[in-house]
Amino acid sequence: MNVRLLPLVLSLVTTALHAENWSNWRGPLHNGSSPEKNLPASFSKTEGVKWSVEMPGASAATPVIWGDRVFATAADPKTKKQSALCLDRRTGALLWRAEISEFTTDGQYSNSCSPSPVTDGKVAVFFFGTGDLVAFDVAGKKLWERNIGPFAFQWTFSSSPLLHDGRLIMQVLQRDVAVRGNGKPTGNESFLLAMDPATGKDLWRHVRPSEAVAESREAFSTPLPFVHNGRAELVVVGGDAISGHEPTTGRELWRWGTWNSTRIGHWRLVPSPTVGSGVILACGPKDAPVYAVKAGGTGTLSHKSLAWQSHVQATDDAAEAAPSQNIRELTTDVPTPLFYEGKFYILNGRKRKLYCVNPADGAVVWSGDLGSKSDYQCSPTAADGKIYVMNFNADVSVIQAGGSEFKLLHTANFKDDGDATRHRSSVAISQGNLFLRTGTKLFALGK
Repeated sequence: MNVRLLPLVLSLVTTALHAENWSNWRGPLHNGSSPEKNLPASFSKTEGVKWSVEMPGASAATPVIWGDRVFATAADPKTKKQSALCLDRRTGALLWRAEISEFTTDGQYSNSCSPSPVTDGKVAVFFFGTGDLVAFDVAGKKLWERNIGPFAFQWTFSSSPLLHDGRLIMQVLQRDVAVRGNGKPTGNESFLLAMDPATGKDLWRHVRPSEAVAESREAFSTPLPFVHNGRAELVVVGGDAISGHEPTTGRELWRWGTWNSTRIGHWRLVPSPTVGSGVILACGPKDAPVYAVKAGGTGTLSHKSLAWQSHVQATDDAAEAAPSQNIRELTTDVPTPLFYEGKFYILNGRKRKLYCVNPADGAVVWSGDLGSKSDYQCSPTAADGKIYVMNFNADVSVIQAGGSEFKLLHTANFKDDGDATRHRSSVAISQGNLFLRTGTKLFALGK
C-alpha cells in the first residue's frame, strides 16, 4: 500500500468503526445523525423486531451502544432504586445490573433516571438527577462513584454526561438559591466540570456566570463538542445565553445572549445546541425563536453575530440585526434539533410539526404535520435517509429526510397496556438496528 495513503485509510476505518456506535445521547456526530445504512422504514411491536426485553422501570434516557453492549437506565418501583443496566446488543440478554441509590420523581413528568449514559468502549458512565455519577468498565466492574450535587432545580435534573477527548464533562446550570428544598439555601454556582473518566477526579472546574433570574437559570441541555476552523470548542446553552468554551480548561471563548432581555423568570431551557454548516442553533424556550449564531466568534457577541432567527417576539431585541422567517411555529420547547445531510430538522413538539430548514438563512424547505394526538419531547434522529421520532404515547414515526416536501412514511405504536409513562427517549441507531425505549421495554428493530 502507498504509505501516503495509509493515514487516509486508517482515518476512514476509524470513522466507520465509530459510526457503528451510538456512544452518547445525540450519537456519533453529536447532532442526532449517523452514517448507518439499511435501516427499517416500517415495523410494529410484532414485525421487524429483532428482540424486546422487559425493563425494571421507566426512564427518559436514550440507550447508548458500543460494540455488542447496550447501556441503559431504569427507575425500579419495586426496589425504589435507580439502576445502571448493560444488555447484549445481539440478543437483549441482561449482562449486568447495578443499583445505585433511591430515585426521585416529578410524578408523571420525569424521574432522576432521565440523563443518558455515555461510553467510549472502555468505560460506561451513568449519571442520575440525584447527582450520583458512577463509572463501570464494560464488564460491569465499578471503577468509581461520586455525587456532584445537590442541585437547585425545580424539576428533576437531566443533563447528560459527555466523554470527549479523554475528559468526562458535566454541565450544571442551576438556580443560585434553593427551590422546593433542592440545592443549598444560597450560593449555588452554575459550572462546567471536567473529570478523569478512569478515576472521577477533577481535571478542571469553570464557573459559568448568568444574568438570568429564578427558573430561567436552570438548563437541562448537554454540552456540544465541535471544531470550527481548527478551533475546538464546547458549546453550552442555558441561563439566557449561549457560550463557547475551551475544552482543555473550560475558559469561555465567546458568549451571545439574550433571548430574554426582559428577564422573564420562568424560561428554563431544555434543548441542547446543534451545529451545522457553520452555524450553531440556540433554541429559546416556550415558543421563543430559534437563533442561528455564526460559528467562530470571540468575546461578547452582538446581535450581528446571528445568521438568522425563526421569528420575532415582543421581547426580542435581536430582530433588527438578524433576518427572520417570521414563522412563529418554528420553535422547540424541548426537542433538540437534528442536523443531517446539510439540513436542520426542528421539531415543534407541542404543535406536532417537523420543519426542514436551510442552515445558511433559516428558510423552510418543507414542514409537515406528524398526525399525532400526543406531544413530542424526544429529539429526532436520522440515518439512511430517514428521520425517527417518538411521542408521549410511544407512537414511532418515520419521515423521509431531505427532498422538497414532507413525506410521512410510517407510524407504529409500541406502548404496552397499563404503561402510563410519558415517553421521552430518543431513538438510538447502531449496527443496522433501531433501539426504542418505552416505559416498560427496550426494543431492537431491524435484522
